[in-house]
Amino acid sequence: MSHYSRADGAERGSATAEFTMVAALLALLFLAVIQFAGMIHIRNTLVDAASTGARFGALSDRTAEDGAARTEALISSSIASRYAQDISYEYEEAPQGRTLRITVRAQVPVLVVGPGVSELEVTGTAYEYD
Repeated sequence: MSHYSRADGAERGSATAEFTMVAALLALLFLAVIQFAGMIHIRNTLVDAASTGARFGALSDRTAEDGAARTEALISSSIASRYAQDISYEYEEAPQGRTLRITVRAQVPVLVVGPGVSELEVTGTAYEYD
C-alpha cells in the first residue's frame, strides 16, 4: 500500500512547474539588472570621456579638435569605438572667455552586446579663460 494519500499524488509535479516559473522570473530579473548596469556603465564612461576631452581642448595650447580627438580615444580604449562615431563640439561665448562643449551621441545596446535601440546623448563642458 502506498504511503501517499490521493491529495499528495495530485500535488506531484507541481514543484517542477513552480521551479520553472520562478527560474524564468529570476532569469528575466537577472537580464534586466545586467542591461541596466551595462547602460549605466556606458553612460558614465561617455560622460567622463566628454568631460575629459572638453577640459583637454580648453587648455591654452590645445584646440577643440584636440579635445574631440581625446574624447574619441578615451571612448575607443574604454568601451568600444562604435560609441565614438558621433562626436561634435561647439564654443559658447561667456563674459570672460568661452566654454567648450563636447557632445557624444551613441546607440544604447540591447543586453549590452546587441545592436542599438535608442540614442544616448551626453555632453562635457570646460571653461576657457582669456
